[in-house]
Amino acid sequence: MATNLLSAVECKNASSKGLAIRKFHDGDGLYLWVYLDGRKYWRMRYWQATKEKSLSIGVYPKVSLSDARKRRDELRKQLDANLDPSAERKATNLRKKLSAENSFEAVALEWFSKQQHIWVPHHAIDVKRRLEANIFPLLGKRPLDQIEAPELLQAIRKIEDRGSYDLAHRVLQVCGQVFRYGIATGRCTRNLTADLRGALTPHVKQHQAAVRTEELPDLLNAIARYDEIGGKQTRLALQLLAQTFVRTNELIGAEWAEFDLDQALWSIPAGRMKMKTEHLVPLSGQALSILPELRAIAGGSRYVFPGRNGNKTISNNTMLFALYRLGYKGKMTGHGFRAVASTILNESGHFKPDVIERQLAHCERNEVRGAYNRAEYLPERKRMMQYWGDYLDSIAVGAKLISMSATAA
Repeated sequence: MATNLLSAVECKNASSKGLAIRKFHDGDGLYLWVYLDGRKYWRMRYWQATKEKSLSIGVYPKVSLSDARKRRDELRKQLDANLDPSAERKATNLRKKLSAENSFEAVALEWFSKQQHIWVPHHAIDVKRRLEANIFPLLGKRPLDQIEAPELLQAIRKIEDRGSYDLAHRVLQVCGQVFRYGIATGRCTRNLTADLRGALTPHVKQHQAAVRTEELPDLLNAIARYDEIGGKQTRLALQLLAQTFVRTNELIGAEWAEFDLDQALWSIPAGRMKMKTEHLVPLSGQALSILPELRAIAGGSRYVFPGRNGNKTISNNTMLFALYRLGYKGKMTGHGFRAVASTILNESGHFKPDVIERQLAHCERNEVRGAYNRAEYLPERKRMMQYWGDYLDSIAVGAKLISMSATAA
């Protein structure tokens, strides 16, 4: 039984009286160390295998006298069990450190850092935000190998409760990649997401709206008249998007330095491509004819589609809202031009599927192959893009589909 020697008032008023350190004993090895500069620390002195040791147990007054005594009593219990409090503390701290390093959040962020270089910036932002908003608050601090399937399901169900069924599936997919990375790096032995197959509310993926082939002439003619209700730059953007069928964000981020008008080529840098691989877009005569008009509007901006201040591009929604104004809300999107072009070019029978897929930039994520395939099928793609430009011209004026012999000449 400890004989307590100090009082709360004595602890408060204790001073070093000019000494570098003055020690006040409270019994059973507990001391209050008071330094010359006024700092006060609790320490526990004990013997282990005839060797004297001491252990810090807190700063006064953050740790009060009563709290210090409780901590001393806990350490005494370890001594009675033939355990070294210092060694036990080191082991506990190591377990905490390993637990933190192997937490879902730590492993997820490590996985993210390995993956983000192959993603376009907006996708990387989406992935991280989904984890931070939906998983980290609930499971982030849990060691990866201690998480159970019902815990993960509970976290995903909270997303479903908001009616976000597509997001729930996407977040579970990301979690699966984190667990697979955890298995590869020795942090866990099982991918829990496999246990949740069939547990989520089914979600039918909604494809982005696109007009049918027979509706394309009306759309093109409506776009040609867009100046009557909107800006010329937006009309030209829609027409260039139709000609090139690139992704909307790839179009609006275009810079003049990317265009080689002599070679009739547009080279989109890898950093702006979804697949992180440089992409060549052959420019038809129709596409080339649009560029001088855009240059006049852009003025001195480096961007092909500058916003109002010239230092930023137009919004992602500019063309989408233009389609809304033309009466195509829910019927057509910027991305829809890709679907329409793919359908028509494949059905034409004039071009190999690989050529069409390459122009759509539907390529492998293989980094070695990506370094060499920027010009793959380029002669065929040039021919195809001119065919496409001529095709759009022909249907816009109601003419019959042009023959391949005419375009090949």
